[in-house]
Amino acid sequence: MIGHLQCVVLDCSDAPALARFYRALLGGTVNRPDPRWSLDDGWATLHTGGGQVLAFQRVDDHRPPLWPDPGRPQQLHLDICVQDLDRAHAQVMDLGAKLIDDGGGTRSWRIYADPAGHPFCLVRD
Repeated sequence: MIGHLQCVVLDCSDAPALARFYRALLGGTVNRPDPRWSLDDGWATLHTGGGQVLAFQRVDDHRPPLWPDPGRPQQLHLDICVQDLDRAHAQVMDLGAKLIDDGGGTRSWRIYADPAGHPFCLVRD
């Protein structure tokens, strides 16, 4: 082993806003003091209750992915387990997510984009 995962970083145009979106989705603490990085308008973090850290980095000319367009690929996505897919759907839509692919109601997951355009999946647990 060379190292361990410190955090997952998502590029975006508004780091604090995207951190708040994921806090509402996953819980946790936005911008908890941490000696590993400094916080400012261009960098925000979310320490989740499960111990994972997501970081959000402002990119001035951010171009969000356009799933499934290979010209602007998803780059990464998060799978988020939920007990009730319909309830979770309503909650993320209220937070500003966009439904990308509902699977025609035949799958146990749906694909969304966060407010900055990053794909994520809600997966029935």
